[in-house]
Amino acid sequence: MPKAMVPLLLTVLVVFSAQQLLTPILAPLSRELSLTETQLGLVITVAAAVLTVTSPLWGFALHKIGLRVVLVSGLGLSTAGLTGFAVVAAVGLDRTMPAPLILTLLLATRSLFLGAGFAALTVACLAVAGTVTTTVAERVRATGLIGAAQGLSMVLGPAAGGSLAVVSLLLPVYLAPVLCLLLMIWVLAAVRPARASAPADRHGPRLRPWDARLWPLLAIGFCLYLCLGIVQVTIGFLVADRLHLGPRETAGAVGVTLFTAGLVLVTVQGGLVPALGWPVRRLLRVGSPIAASAFALLAVAGELWLIAASFGLLALGLGLAFPGFTAAPTLVATPEQQGSIAGVVNSTIGATFIVGPLLGTSLYELSPVLPALTGLGVAMTAYTLAWVSPAARRTGSDAVTAPAEQ
Repeated sequence: MPKAMVPLLLTVLVVFSAQQLLTPILAPLSRELSLTETQLGLVITVAAAVLTVTSPLWGFALHKIGLRVVLVSGLGLSTAGLTGFAVVAAVGLDRTMPAPLILTLLLATRSLFLGAGFAALTVACLAVAGTVTTTVAERVRATGLIGAAQGLSMVLGPAAGGSLAVVSLLLPVYLAPVLCLLLMIWVLAAVRPARASAPADRHGPRLRPWDARLWPLLAIGFCLYLCLGIVQVTIGFLVADRLHLGPRETAGAVGVTLFTAGLVLVTVQGGLVPALGWPVRRLLRVGSPIAASAFALLAVAGELWLIAASFGLLALGLGLAFPGFTAAPTLVATPEQQGSIAGVVNSTIGATFIVGPLLGTSLYELSPVLPALTGLGVAMTAYTLAWVSPAARRTGSDAVTAPAEQ
């Protein structure tokens, strides 16, 4: 693994783990704050909209202000967002604040600040992965490690968050900003990335999303992440309603489910994908139908172990497909375009979480089975595109643009 990736992977692991601490408690906490499922979906959707809009800007900023400044800026925004979320949650639980004001403040903290901060961190990591690798196998391995760091956060965060929530719903909320603050202090004090860790040409041209070599790949990635976004935000409601659990029991059960998914995701992206050495298109063509089968299982799962198994199967499929998607667009970009392409890829992922949470929660209010069935259809759309798209077929090549000089 290139040395330039180490501080970035650590940053992604810690910040994503801090955010994932909140996942098991979002559904029960929202009900304690008198927020509806759709309002919770709105908070997550606005955060994704902010990430979508700011990702291309951070990609351009990498060429202008450098990697370290982008990292510190992202950590500062993430810390501010999580701190604000903690304050709003604590005051809201005291019943001293009306629900509309709680929603407004959550949109400002959890959505605006955290969304912009996350965008900076993930764009930086993707851009560096695109500039320090020399072959397709290395590129897929690097993007797989990014995914593995995110997957490990799904193991550590929900497990810790679910355990802490058994004591108090607010313990995970208080711990999350502390972790981000400590990481920011470490970056300021110890991390001095080499100049070559960032894209070399500070004025590199942007690769447009509608480029014929690019947009079909982005469409596949959009479908893959959309199917996850549809069910991820509704899992708390599904577990509570199907298993008839209270707020604390729901948090623990969701923690078990996401722990299972995260463990599989880490193993697949960090171990299986590098070991297989498959080309990008094979990862996409094998991973997407596995994900579709997971949604079929989730639609009928009536016990916790079946729900956890369906999320484990989903993690297997997406764990194969995600590195293929994140690597594919970088293969059509020059070293000078990696910052821009990282912004476009991250913006595509963010766009799915604009649509996904609102679509998922709205479908859930109509029928609890609809999010799973919709996820199945979207995953099969990705599978179809991976076979019929000329852009996807070209990703079977071993060619990759040479990296910037180190």
